[in-house]
Amino acid sequence: MTPAELRAFCLDFNAAVEEFPFTPETSVFKVMGKMFALSALDAEPLKVNLKCDPEEALRQRAEHAAIAPGWHMNKRHWNTVTVAELPDALVRELVEDSYDLVVAGLPKAERLRLDRP
Repeated sequence: MTPAELRAFCLDFNAAVEEFPFTPETSVFKVMGKMFALSALDAEPLKVNLKCDPEEALRQRAEHAAIAPGWHMNKRHWNTVTVAELPDALVRELVEDSYDLVVAGLPKAERLRLDRP
């Protein structure tokens, strides 16, 4: 997955936006003001921080050397994924899981506005 593909995939989710609150090089992808992905898209290797369920995070780290505790994030709830070392389908699944987890934590009124199944 290329940086452009990762960016496009993150922005394809309902109400997803890209912001740069930390540095101009760090893309932060949010839904309804809540972050679900964070990446320096021009970094080599390409990495992305993704929100995850704490138990799932531990399982993913044990199964994949390319998944580590979230860098500069709450290590219990975030993983850092080295994109090139995993199949694109798995990266997409992890990004989608992160988005879904953030949406699930939104107030009901905001979730309903997203009109997401």
